[in-house]
Amino acid sequence: MPPFSRITFDPAVMGGKACIRNLRVTVGTVVGLLAAGRTPEEILKAYPYLERDDIDECLAYAALRLEERENPLD
Repeated sequence: MPPFSRITFDPAVMGGKACIRNLRVTVGTVVGLLAAGRTPEEILKAYPYLERDDIDECLAYAALRLEERENPLD
């Protein structure tokens, strides 16, 4: 997996879900807001501690995860 400098995993933060810079904002939250039709500008206004690069990296991370495959052990 390529390095994602803004995506962090910490069991003490949001149960270890993929978060942005150890903040309590998950990648799923950002991608969900975009899927619901929110613009990046609206997200940045609602979460002023986020940066545009955070949103871009969330999308890149989500796209990569969708390309992963699970192979059965049979």
